[in-house]
Amino acid sequence: MTDGPVASTPRRALVVDDEVELGRLVGDYLSREGFAVDVVRTGADALESARSAEPDVVVLDLMMPGIDGVEVCRQLRTFTDAYVIMLTARADEVDKLVGLSMGADDYLTKPFSPRELVARVKAMLRRPRVGQPVPGQVPVRRFGDLAVDPEAREVTLAGRAVELTRLEFDLLEALSSRPRLAFSRRQLIERVWGPDWGGDEHIVDVHVARLRRKLGDDPLASRFVLTVRGVGYRMGAG
Repeated sequence: MTDGPVASTPRRALVVDDEVELGRLVGDYLSREGFAVDVVRTGADALESARSAEPDVVVLDLMMPGIDGVEVCRQLRTFTDAYVIMLTARADEVDKLVGLSMGADDYLTKPFSPRELVARVKAMLRRPRVGQPVPGQVPVRRFGDLAVDPEAREVTLAGRAVELTRLEFDLLEALSSRPRLAFSRRQLIERVWGPDWGGDEHIVDVHVARLRRKLGDDPLASRFVLTVRGVGYRMGAG
């Protein structure tokens, strides 16, 4: 008999910012919320820490000397599916879209409220995973030579595996679950990011673009992810 309930393993967060005080502040806020936090100042240290500590979420500054946040994010996506929230000191939309195109899940523009950042992080971590079917009850979905297996969370194209991030798979799973339905961006936000996600809805467009590239889907003549003008997106027949 045990003396009491076994404590669950805390979520791990990696904070990457060359501004020492800001990194410490963000780390302190996350620690107060129960996260096990590592704070580093360089891109090289971020990659090393991510490999050893296996964080659940990475708070990543965009503009850093040496290896910048975009390159760190690109390399992270080669070995981890950790959520990435990008921090940028510039409101330039290009910075935001470049970061997201490398696999970031969200962004915040400096200056920001640490409480808002913590809320964004917690919202990402508790967002519903759409790919949690009852074993044996969900068939593989086929769209021409594209196959989506919700149980195994696998996607193949012409028999070859397509490597998707968790978010990309969730987006494709949502679209393929009701292929005749034209999903609005808000509907996809609620299905994939969660109903309490408060960022820019055009994040959907960025991730659809990444998903299309991985599927070899021409946005001007899409086979799999179709644009429905004035509404959003729906699944194509392949």
